[in-house]
Amino acid sequence: MRILREPQIYLLGKQSTNQEEVDRFLTDHGVAWQTDTEIAGEHLVEVAGRVCYMSFAKPRPGGNQAYIHHILEVGHGSVLEHAVWNFLITGVSRSFTHELVRHRAGMGYSQLSQRYVDESVAEYVEPDCIAEDPAAHQVFLDTVQAAHDGYQKLVDILAEKFADEPDRTLRRKKARQAARSVLPNATETKIFVTANARSLRHFLEMRGSRHAEDEIRKVAVAMLKVLQKESPNLFGDYTLSKLEDGTFEIDTPFRKV
Repeated sequence: MRILREPQIYLLGKQSTNQEEVDRFLTDHGVAWQTDTEIAGEHLVEVAGRVCYMSFAKPRPGGNQAYIHHILEVGHGSVLEHAVWNFLITGVSRSFTHELVRHRAGMGYSQLSQRYVDESVAEYVEPDCIAEDPAAHQVFLDTVQAAHDGYQKLVDILAEKFADEPDRTLRRKKARQAARSVLPNATETKIFVTANARSLRHFLEMRGSRHAEDEIRKVAVAMLKVLQKESPNLFGDYTLSKLEDGTFEIDTPFRKV
């Protein structure tokens, strides 16, 4: 049984543009235009925005960065919905995912199933405030170990109870889905997330706040760092401010775009 304290974020997928089709559209409409960004999400946001006003012929100076900055200034957030990324988040608790999945618009999820996955090898996520206090840490370890042991015992008992079930997969599923009832919210899980830039900005602003729950704020800060490397024009306006407890808060002058 391992105890975890830091989430991991894997950027598994991102968009590409079909430049031939972009050029064909421009030719069909008698205009010539090209972007200066190599990041597909930023490129597509600019195309979408320019389609709204057919502003390809006489673009303002400053390139994609200036264009997206203006989008953020005026709050034309709908065009940000065309930029999409795919993440896998691990080393997080089910407390975290219960909050994450409340973000529905523009975000899709696929999460590890406790009905099919054997949680006898589960790991657990310990909040920092507990880990930093020796007495609280010991209580956490004892409580989690008891739940972990109880799960394993229940799986064994229920496996015998459902022994007459001929389908081995169904037999295991019935045992695990009942036994998981004793597992704590601290149980580590893995969740695949697909999200567009607008929904990601909403997530960062809501969950990167000092008022957000600690673990989800930690994930928001980690995700921001990934996104600022991946797409600086769409997420470069965000700043990190250090709080009194040593953690960080996310802020931007362009909220709720």
